[in-house]
Amino acid sequence: MSGKGILFDFDGTLVPNLDLADMRRQIAAMATTAGVPDAVHADLYIVEIIEASHAWLNAQERIGTTLANQYAAASHQRIHDIEMEAAGKTRLFDDARRVLVQLRSAGYRLGIVTRNCREAVITMFPDMNEYIDSLHARDDVEHLKPDPRHLQANLDALGADPDVSVMVGDGALDMQAGRELNMRCIGVLTGSNDADALGAAGADEVLADYRGLVRLLT
Repeated sequence: MSGKGILFDFDGTLVPNLDLADMRRQIAAMATTAGVPDAVHADLYIVEIIEASHAWLNAQERIGTTLANQYAAASHQRIHDIEMEAAGKTRLFDDARRVLVQLRSAGYRLGIVTRNCREAVITMFPDMNEYIDSLHARDDVEHLKPDPRHLQANLDALGADPDVSVMVGDGALDMQAGRELNMRCIGVLTGSNDADALGAAGADEVLADYRGLVRLLT
């Protein structure tokens, strides 16, 4: 690999933030209703709540594998339904396409690495293939960021070297994952985290929004 790439988070970075706090509350409530103690999933990300709760339910002989799997399937479906409802009302930030074109023209390969589902991304960005070289959504990978393998899968698809590539996102987990791969990490203040949180997570620079990337990287 020798190319240079820019990996983008999606919601909160290229589109307005989906209501993840409400989604998390709903998924945590489903776990509680299924009988999972709050301590099992406290402080976890949304998908990880489902995984930890599913594992706990599987370990309870009185519950059994079938009910545990039913809980997990229903929880994943709830995430999908919430995402798709929000996606139908959400579109890319103004000027995002122009910025992506400029970055591509500067020689970067562009990827999206997101914990959203692929269907939601395409709904919000229907002409994505005209601007983005590779998408790795939640349903495309086994390991989700902050696990760096999520980012590495996208870099591999781009043929990009992490040492000369950039991770752009609004979340601490974006910075954490990029830092694990020795990528340059750029936070944007269009989502859920402030400059202090992004800096603490490993951001090299923090920008008001993605439009500053053209000045910074070209």
